Amino acid sequence: MTWRARPGPAGKPADRMAARGGRRLLHEELPRVRESALAWRNGLGALLAGLLGFGLIKGRTDVGALAAPYGATVGALLLCAVLCGVGGAVLLLRAAHGRPAASALPEPAPGTLPAGPVTAGHAEALRAARALTRGVLATLGCAALLIAAVALTWYGPAKDGPLIAVTTPAGSFCGEPLRMAGGRLVLKTEAGAADIDLSTAVTLRAVASCAPPSGPP
Repeated sequence: MTWRARPGPAGKPADRMAARGGRRLLHEELPRVRESALAWRNGLGALLAGLLGFGLIKGRTDVGALAAPYGATVGALLLCAVLCGVGGAVLLLRAAHGRPAASALPEPAPGTLPAGPVTAGHAEALRAARALTRGVLATLGCAALLIAAVALTWYGPAKDGPLIAVTTPAGSFCGEPLRMAGGRLVLKTEAGAADIDLSTAVTLRAVASCAPPSGPP
């Protein structure tokens, strides 16, 4: 069976206008994506700068003061935030300015016309749009991690202070020292504040925990 190609119907003015409009959109596609990427980069940069300034207003400045494992969690969150921030910045710069290298046009397939600037621009616009989307998501993830890290430094429990165990003829007391004056020591114990006369103390030592030692009776 032999197939013969026949010319199609003649183009109408509306078809020519649609073709010109589509070509114009392709020509303007890449600059439009670049402009959008610049706007997103500036806006997200201002957002991150504001979050960093807000996080430094108050709160603990030393994560070592947090109880375990909150200090390590804050460190991991900050590390992930840095990685997300760097990745987001690179992607946003890629979307706004392109790769830091000359773009090579693809080789045409045998029997086809070579790719023109419109085709290459459209492919670059698609890559820039993907980089912009990923950069926005990575930057928002960085912001979320920073907020979580700052929240933990603000509201995470602090490490237990130094504990003191005191033995007197009236009994044994263990707790966090609140104040000492006039030969008397006030301890914060589980039963409340205990006012101890140090002149009657039999033993006085620092301990890591007020829990009774475990062992055979």
